[in-house]
Amino acid sequence: MLRTVFLAFLLSCPGASVYAEELKVAVAANFKPSLDVLAKAFEANTGHRLLISSASTGVLYNQITHGAPFDIFLSADSLRPELLEKKGLTLKGSRSPYALGELVLWSPGFSAKEGKTMTLEDLAVYQGRLAIANPATAPYGLAAQQVLEKLGFWSSFRSRLVQGASVQQAWQFVASGNIPAGLVAKAQLVDNDGHIFSIPATLYDPIQQDLVILKRTRQPEAARAFVAFILSPSAQRTIARQGYFPVSTTMADKTTSENRREAL
Repeated sequence: MLRTVFLAFLLSCPGASVYAEELKVAVAANFKPSLDVLAKAFEANTGHRLLISSASTGVLYNQITHGAPFDIFLSADSLRPELLEKKGLTLKGSRSPYALGELVLWSPGFSAKEGKTMTLEDLAVYQGRLAIANPATAPYGLAAQQVLEKLGFWSSFRSRLVQGASVQQAWQFVASGNIPAGLVAKAQLVDNDGHIFSIPATLYDPIQQDLVILKRTRQPEAARAFVAFILSPSAQRTIARQGYFPVSTTMADKTTSENRREAL
């Protein structure tokens, strides 16, 4: 009797499925806020539920290689998904880019003191502390290191860098007012009031964010439905509004993505 009532309830819900599954998603810290937005639409359209775990890409990669029971991994780079694929830990053909990230120099503390947004020229003579993510575990941290090395600033900044475990923590260092400036993800600053300087794409390797379905999943069809949703034009438009360059070639504003690819 209870089962009959439950099925009748599900069928009465628009977009719900009697075959709804629960998917465990590991997501890089930078993309967590965007995934929270996307999850609501995905769950409403499919009835599937997402259980989201967030950390730096390197930490999640290590958890997955040690048997963490995730169904899907949304990385902040393309390297870790490729390594998981080579280790035979992913469903064949499931690896795909889902967003392109952008690094920016964010300087609310510096700007409040100096009365202007910090540029790379200001960074050359800046004597304060700078927040970045850990280059060993976070792709945005590695990009920050590449920028400082290409500008010839790495040695002078080594003792003044404050490294977060993830780019989200690096953002928190600056947002809290403890650090005047940081190299963080543009997507973290969509709702910010400014003090942002875009870093030229030529100063760091492309931050291509890839996803994979993990081979241990027990819900492959639901996982494939999630991937199809993330790559759909509507989800890609949401991703663009969240501060990323989309990867879909069918979305309405594809020109933005193509320009970015050329710039990279």
